[in-house]
Amino acid sequence: MRALQVPVTSGPEAAELTEVSEPVGAHPWASGERLLVEVYSAAVAFPDVLQSRGAYQHAAPVPYVAGGEFAGIVLDAPAGSRFTVGDRVAGLTVFGAVAEQVTAIPGYTVRIPPTMSFNEGAAFFLNYATAWFALYRAGFTDGESVLVHGAAGGVGSAVLDLLRDRTDRLLAVVSSDSKAEAAARCGATDVLRTDEDWSHLARAATGGHGADIVIDPVGGDRFTDSLRSLDVGGRLMVVGFAEGSIPEVRVNRLLLRDLSVMGVAVNPWLERHPGFGERLLGEMEALAAGGAVHPFIGHVLPWEQAPAAMGIIDRREAHGKVVIEVRPEQTASPEGEHP
Repeated sequence: MRALQVPVTSGPEAAELTEVSEPVGAHPWASGERLLVEVYSAAVAFPDVLQSRGAYQHAAPVPYVAGGEFAGIVLDAPAGSRFTVGDRVAGLTVFGAVAEQVTAIPGYTVRIPPTMSFNEGAAFFLNYATAWFALYRAGFTDGESVLVHGAAGGVGSAVLDLLRDRTDRLLAVVSSDSKAEAAARCGATDVLRTDEDWSHLARAATGGHGADIVIDPVGGDRFTDSLRSLDVGGRLMVVGFAEGSIPEVRVNRLLLRDLSVMGVAVNPWLERHPGFGERLLGEMEALAAGGAVHPFIGHVLPWEQAPAAMGIIDRREAHGKVVIEVRPEQTASPEGEHP
């Protein structure tokens, strides 16, 4: 089968479309449960860029097939599982997704309805599971004000989408006019620019108090200003470091205004609380089935252009999700059965 392979960890430019063996056995994270999916769409994210440089904590040894997100149709499922052959599914695989077939992780795979396209499915699970979990860990309640960094990116746009109509003050921080337009389309009530005094503007927009919650997938030198933009008792949720540098916090800032800084990592939580996985999958399937979420896809690449996908993210050009069409959706039957 064809796949996007990374032969050496020299960066995204090393990725190439090539012939590889079809997947055998089960995904290494699947506890021996073989769930084989025919991929229709795949997606890449910032961790894929890190993997391509050997800098991700879950990096696969080279050569490996790139991409951690997929949507497609189940070809083979373990007996007694939640899945049957022909199911439309989407999920997270960490690696191996940009290929004609992938072995999925049952605990990170959800069914999607026919009303959700495979492109949307590939853009769905990782971003929305991360966004939902960040809000869950933050203890968000309806009406609280939320400031989102990287608001035109995958996780940021998913947070905005989840919070539509749940708060009157949803602030987005972006770095360009085009990203500002994207954040507004995704539901932001206030769009702030990184080249402005966005921390001061955030406090002004919230009546001088500051936001209740900050969601930060970016990190870098904006971290201290994020703390300044919080209200007393506010929570800063650390999702990632897309900017590249890992910030440090002076804990006296937390003490003086009763602030909290919390990491957001789904996998360690699931390992410590195994029963939580069912709730997460249930929430994701309900969101997909309800039709209330609209994954923001900024870039759709045809299969032959797959090697360019990670470069879009690496150059900070991505708006929303970067999706690769592995095969035309029209080849799937309307009922979601494998032809």
